Amino acid sequence: MWEKAIMGMAALRMLSGSIEILAALFILKVNQVEKALLINSGLAIVGPVILISTTTIGLLGMSDRVSFAKIAWILLGISCILIGVRK
Repeated sequence: MWEKAIMGMAALRMLSGSIEILAALFILKVNQVEKALLINSGLAIVGPVILISTTTIGLLGMSDRVSFAKIAWILLGISCILIGVRK
């Protein structure tokens, strides 16, 4: 049987993928560049939120096996990714 953390992480990734597919279908439906860009811009928040959420679930799931220093390094790495994507 799968761990709860694995189930949560997989569920969030499936939700994220479903949102992306629905957005793509909606872009095709509206068939206008301006509206497509608005939809695409709305998706810009989905990726980082899912990244942070799945990482948090994963870290909580293995917090008893990982030292605080390693968790701090992981959080620092995520911060760098988010800063790099933002700028």
